[in-house]
Amino acid sequence: MKITVTGHHDEITRLRIRRAAGDAQVTFTADPAEGIEIADAVVGNVPDPLLAKAPKLRWVHSPSAGVDGVLSDRLLASEVILTSSTGNGAIPLAEHAMMLMLMLSRDAPRWLRAQSQRRWDRYVHGELAGRTVGLYGLGHAGLDLAAKAKACHMRVLGMRRSPGTTAPGVDVLLGQDDFPRFLAESDFVVVTAPLTTATAGRFDRAAFAAMRPTAFFVCVSRGGIADDEALLDALRRGEIAGAGLDAHGMEPLPCDSPFWTLPNVIVTPHNGATTDETARRGLDIMLDNVGRFARGEPLRNIVDKAAGY
Repeated sequence: MKITVTGHHDEITRLRIRRAAGDAQVTFTADPAEGIEIADAVVGNVPDPLLAKAPKLRWVHSPSAGVDGVLSDRLLASEVILTSSTGNGAIPLAEHAMMLMLMLSRDAPRWLRAQSQRRWDRYVHGELAGRTVGLYGLGHAGLDLAAKAKACHMRVLGMRRSPGTTAPGVDVLLGQDDFPRFLAESDFVVVTAPLTTATAGRFDRAAFAAMRPTAFFVCVSRGGIADDEALLDALRRGEIAGAGLDAHGMEPLPCDSPFWTLPNVIVTPHNGATTDETARRGLDIMLDNVGRFARGEPLRNIVDKAAGY
């Protein structure tokens, strides 16, 4: 059994991967094309043209939580199993969303501007308690954020593909048919969903028009779920109160993007889950799956390729 691991890994990590793989042969390479013809598994991205040269390939593991950059048409149509490190960044993403909601509700940039001018600027601001947060996506990050929002005495709406009956920390579960209600009742709309064919462009002009003019839009998962032009128009026209954006339609965000200078927008550089702990949890998931694959056991975090997550 041959497992190819792409990307840079220090010697300690390489040793841990070899140990997890047991008797399987592990090859480390910066070039995914190297040895692809004989690989049974690849940890890392496999460019679409290489899949046609990989007749033995049975498993690909994405080191990231999202697979929108990995899930090519050829991989989608193949029988190759795809797994991901979903869940590794849930905690810091939820923390980042809470930070953005707090900053927006209190207009923290106003304090920062005053501090830079050494100016004592006191004003009446908002609080999270009693407000409604709508979570678009109830995966690992969404559920962790629900718990944090409840700790701040917020009402929590949750929207996912299959609403079910209950979810921890969620007061009201909604399905896709309830999208207008979800938008109309939320003081904060927070996007924690993956980018898929179903979610791409979901927040269009009609969606932003359906939100409260006092509501805020926060995106911490993937850009492209919101139509950037529609969001810009809603912000400029006052259809929504503001936005906190860690994920963007184009990354890095171009220096001439209007999002940088809008007074009611907080921009962070897709940095919400960039923690040592995220990397550690992702490595733990990968090591577990390498061992499972080598032993012929069921893999964890198997991606529903048709759904995109």
